[in-house]
Amino acid sequence: MNLEELRLNCAIKQKRGLHFILASIIIWFAVLIIHLTSLPILTKNLFTFCCTAPLMPLAFFISKIVKVDFQNKENPLTNLGILFSANQMLYLLIAMWVYPTVPEKMLMVIAMIFGAHLLPYSWLYKSKSYMVFSIIVPILALIVGLNFKPYILAILMIVIEILFSGCLIMENRKIN
Repeated sequence: MNLEELRLNCAIKQKRGLHFILASIIIWFAVLIIHLTSLPILTKNLFTFCCTAPLMPLAFFISKIVKVDFQNKENPLTNLGILFSANQMLYLLIAMWVYPTVPEKMLMVIAMIFGAHLLPYSWLYKSKSYMVFSIIVPILALIVGLNFKPYILAILMIVIEILFSGCLIMENRKIN
């Protein structure tokens, strides 16, 4: 297979990463619940970090429901997708610095990191949705994060993830 065929294969078999985006709706919902509590901000932030931990198992479970080849081992570009995800982990070091330094803005930083990390998937999955949301999410997260309480940002992220999922479903229908 040539590069374009490998990309198309990845987009089809992985359903453009829909399982991860659906899992992130659940995670953002948990983050919303945390930020609606009266806990101290540092505790909310700690629990927010904890909420990100089940992303992989949730995505795996959802992949079974939406019939995604979770590993897609025969396609070497799957490893590139893993590298794109690992890259986000390095950026979370920024959020870890924000955690005690400017705790009320940590959720904003996490949302911006999440959004920005979507950009390379626009190439991998041949997806306009990833391109658009990788730009919109960090900008909206910055605006909302600077001007509103973190729970408002969590609500926004849930809405964005639902819209993003809908866009991916429509894109996936076009290639199947």
